[in-house]
Amino acid sequence: MGTVTPFPNSRGPSGQHKPSQVGFERTELNRILDLYGRMVAAGHWRDYAMNFEKDFASFSAFRRTAERPEYRIEKRPALRNRQGMWALLNEAGMILKRGHELAPVLAPVERRLLKIVGD
Repeated sequence: MGTVTPFPNSRGPSGQHKPSQVGFERTELNRILDLYGRMVAAGHWRDYAMNFEKDFASFSAFRRTAERPEYRIEKRPALRNRQGMWALLNEAGMILKRGHELAPVLAPVERRLLKIVGD
């Protein structure tokens, strides 16, 4: 017949299932894409990218396609019990805000959106 190849074992040392990559849950992605859509409607952002790695997931928002991302939202579950798994990074890669919940981490960008729309 054929050769059966076993599925790679993705269990950690404690025997618990460990995912092969980190991703966003539906509610998290809805919140992020809602902010992205409002920034696009305001004419400030034009493109985005998502990156899913073994240790983290990131959402990058660009003013123009050929530039570095203006903001990057990262989810690092390994930091859940320490400083919080959510981080907002600026264009230079500096952490602007870190926290356990997504909404307070996105607050600086939402405040900026209010300034953009108000002008």
